[in-house]
Amino acid sequence: MGIASIPVSAVLPTRDRAGSLSRMLDSLLAQRVLPSELIVVDGSSGQESRELIERWSALVKPYCIVRWERAIQLGAAVQRNQGVAAATQPFVCFFDDDILFEPECVSRLWCALQSDAKIGGVSAMIVNQRYYPPGWVSQIMFTVMHGRCESSFAGRVIGPAINLLPEDRDDLPEVVPVEWLNTTCTLYRREALPSPPFDSFFSGYSLMEDVAVSLRVGRSWKLANARTARIYHDSQPADYKDNKFALAKMELINRHYVMTQILERCQLSDCLKLFLLELFGIATSLAKLTE
Repeated sequence: MGIASIPVSAVLPTRDRAGSLSRMLDSLLAQRVLPSELIVVDGSSGQESRELIERWSALVKPYCIVRWERAIQLGAAVQRNQGVAAATQPFVCFFDDDILFEPECVSRLWCALQSDAKIGGVSAMIVNQRYYPPGWVSQIMFTVMHGRCESSFAGRVIGPAINLLPEDRDDLPEVVPVEWLNTTCTLYRREALPSPPFDSFFSGYSLMEDVAVSLRVGRSWKLANARTARIYHDSQPADYKDNKFALAKMELINRHYVMTQILERCQLSDCLKLFLLELFGIATSLAKLTE
């Protein structure tokens, strides 16, 4: 069976991760359907990633035109914005350099987006990062944050911008409505995206930039998880992950931004919920340390 291409500009930010980038590209090459354009925005210090991209581009011509760009500024959000500015196709796919595509992932993402003209974006199911029913303590916390009890909080954004992963169950349809999309592997209609897609507020690791952009899209469009379009997130070590304090600080600041500027939840009760959430996170971390 031959390879088909779809009118999608895939935007890939990367920086000094040639090993994981190579594995990701190998899994993408095994897909039956490829984006017609791949834009790599590279912030690497050396040439290894660029040379890898150049070799890979020769394998996918003419189905996929590969464009390498040096990152003007470092950071996940700003590198994605740079890639979108260079995109030529009516659909845009964001994915990370440390994922592995499972068979038919790209084609199933495409079919999910085409299944309803009102869907603005669809995300792939991350097989090793998914929603599990919360324990009774977390259930109480989610209910307090949300203001009411739900049979499932999967795929929702509740309280002070708490974004919960989609659920994977055999009794669910292939296309499941959600309230936010991650950028680990997500396909958007370009007309649905803001311009630029990602706010300048987000820098560096850009935690929660995906929540912000998908919530903006969700004001006018449906959002969905393509449950059978699957990826494995082979998350790699990084300096920012080792600095727990800096990561927690970024999470708090960025969550507050999404809560107040995107969701417009600015009441004292919202701030109190955010404070309670942070206390809950600290208590959970301390409990794990004592186990």
